[in-house]
Amino acid sequence: VRLVESGGGFVQPGGSLTLSCVVSGFQVESYTVAWFRQIPGKKREGVVAHNDRNVLYNPSVEGRFTFSLDVTKNTATLQMNNLTPDDTGMYYCVADEFVLDWYEFRPDDYKYWGQGTQVTVSS
Repeated sequence: VRLVESGGGFVQPGGSLTLSCVVSGFQVESYTVAWFRQIPGKKREGVVAHNDRNVLYNPSVEGRFTFSLDVTKNTATLQMNNLTPDDTGMYYCVADEFVLDWYEFRPDDYKYWGQGTQVTVSS
């Protein structure tokens, strides 16, 4: 199993970025897939999680971020709009065959992690 993120970068407040996570070793729609982020000075937090066609967003990003799957490309995408400096951090794509309480956003529930992609929002 492998997850490879891309799409991070530097953007001004109000800008947008699209993160992609190409997965191999499993079908992206068959696992619980999520994005977590590590913000400096804070513990790792869940951004969005997808399980069995259900999607849950962290309230801090709801309405600004959109999660989607492309099963033909075996890719999970996170479209991030109206970014703020509080969104700055390392973003990780994660997955596991089955996460019972996937809505809890617990990092320890996920076995597979990508290497991360840095998002920096600053003026």
